Amino acid sequence: MPTAYTLPQRLAAEALGTALLLAAIVGSGIMGDTLAGGNTAIALLANTVATAAALVTLISTLGPVSGAHFNPVVSLASAWTGSLSWRDATNYVLVQTVSALAGVLLAHAMFDLPLLQASTHIRTGASQWLSEGVATFGLLTVIAGCVRFRPADIPVAVATYITSAYWFTASTSFANPAVTLARSVTNSFAGIRPADVPGFVLAQFGGAIVATLLARWLFTPAEPSAPR
Repeated sequence: MPTAYTLPQRLAAEALGTALLLAAIVGSGIMGDTLAGGNTAIALLANTVATAAALVTLISTLGPVSGAHFNPVVSLASAWTGSLSWRDATNYVLVQTVSALAGVLLAHAMFDLPLLQASTHIRTGASQWLSEGVATFGLLTVIAGCVRFRPADIPVAVATYITSAYWFTASTSFANPAVTLARSVTNSFAGIRPADVPGFVLAQFGGAIVATLLARWLFTPAEPSAPR
């Protein structure tokens, strides 16, 4: 994780990136749903492409400053593995959560919608929770592997993984507690009912824990054998 930038600079990068990411997710969902004329597949495809494009550009732009986490489980996993202090991780999580909510408000303002809305989009049940666990597990594994072997590929790797996970998971891959909470205050295509947020968040943390434990073993080379 970069150390040449001050904590306020890094927090500003996390705030900017998270807010713009949520504006892209929610705004593209609104636009896609409006233009698709009831075709959910087309709306999801538009939402997917816009989210992936936002991830590539935002991670590429802000990654050198803060690491471009934009996700509490990524920041907490970084603290767990020692690449970020727990103090900084706590600040990251707070900023990500507030900024995610701000991004949703920004999307609503751009489309002239009520700023705060309680979502009625039901997303609950074992298949949804399993999907979120798998989505988050895969995301953390991809990040850990790229950090270890191909750090320059992180923007594209994260974006392409999320693109696929939008379609191969039943939950459309939130994989981010701050994103999940923020999407509960939009009654648009991207929304999630507030009552369903805890199940998603618990599943995301479960997936992140398993991925972090696995990555510490999988991506750590064995000690070379002593010469005979």
